[in-house]
Amino acid sequence: MAQTGIPGGTYARYTFRLRVSSTAAAALSAEWDRVRWIWNQCVAQSRAAHKAGETCGPAQLDKMLTRWRGEHGWLGDGGSVPQQQAIRDFSKSRAKALKDIKSGVAVRQRAGMPHFKKKAEARPSLNYTRRGFRLKEQRLHLAGGISLTVVWSRDLPAEPSSARIFRDALGHWYVSFVVRVGMQPFPATGEAIGIDWGVKETATTSSDAHDLPHPGHGRKVAGRLAGYQRMMARRKPKSGQASSKGYRRAKKQAAKTYKKVVRQRQDTARKWSKRVVRDFDQLAVEDFRPKFLAKATMARKAADAAISTIKHELINMARKHGRDLRLVHPAHTTMDCGNCGARTKHALPLSERTYTCTACGAVSPRDKNSARVMLARAGFDPAGADRGRPDGPPVRRAA
Repeated sequence: MAQTGIPGGTYARYTFRLRVSSTAAAALSAEWDRVRWIWNQCVAQSRAAHKAGETCGPAQLDKMLTRWRGEHGWLGDGGSVPQQQAIRDFSKSRAKALKDIKSGVAVRQRAGMPHFKKKAEARPSLNYTRRGFRLKEQRLHLAGGISLTVVWSRDLPAEPSSARIFRDALGHWYVSFVVRVGMQPFPATGEAIGIDWGVKETATTSSDAHDLPHPGHGRKVAGRLAGYQRMMARRKPKSGQASSKGYRRAKKQAAKTYKKVVRQRQDTARKWSKRVVRDFDQLAVEDFRPKFLAKATMARKAADAAISTIKHELINMARKHGRDLRLVHPAHTTMDCGNCGARTKHALPLSERTYTCTACGAVSPRDKNSARVMLARAGFDPAGADRGRPDGPPVRRAA
């Protein structure tokens, strides 16, 4: 369950497994083919408009959709809601990519821009607003006469505002409902914690009892996963040929193994995040974006640590339970002293794991010092809130 902040509460996603008949599966696949065609047309129109120096916004794409549905009868046979939502999703993705490029977050000129979805690679995903679906007698009815059986593992707290139908790598279908839920505050503790992300330990905190060691879920199955990938490589079909039964079996086993790792990482992230949020009212979290680690020698271990997943779950959990979480810019956190606020003249090499302050003589583990710096910069540490540098990087709330 993921949360998105709103005034007075949160929007939560509840995901359930679907039992899909052969008829319903064929209908969903046909609907996905129409949506994928709409998406690819949006990409083509956007690139053509960019070359011509023109704009291609949602309003222009909506007019094109009306024309496309009139020109292609097979397109008009599908529901208009998922096709309109495809245009909305495309516009949001394109706007975010342009913002990242303009702000300098994206390194390459077209990084993050929407690209064509290939039939053999893209997984089906259909988005429906409230007018595109309804729940009747514990079944999900979609626009276009598609009826699906939902495996209700729990009750929805309120009426869903939207639904997303998707299929995973194993061929299983799921539905994800967006529901508005109220705040569920924990009792106040009056405690604050600073959190620094790393690779040796996934999270080092100012509290020794709440450090998160590297779980190593991916490392435990790396050998088995590599074996399945070698089997796929040996049986890879040539271009234009159908894949063999052995290739499909190895591909399914690889997907099943990786899915288990993903669920283990999510489970670890949620349990640790809830424990931290329950024990502390105020959280100062390093606003760390580990994209650059993908090119480092520690890339595999960094990916297995799943820092982004844990950070995302921590933000959601704090929002759900009404805790004050602030994201601290990571600049110079390894150079500042968490005891007196002095800054060293030179950056510490990554191999040096002990921080020694030349001003006050404090000695502490490098990551523990960084966690205390997070507290000082966020203004949560009562004894050292005035130690923050006046020209330090900004601190923002995770709203």
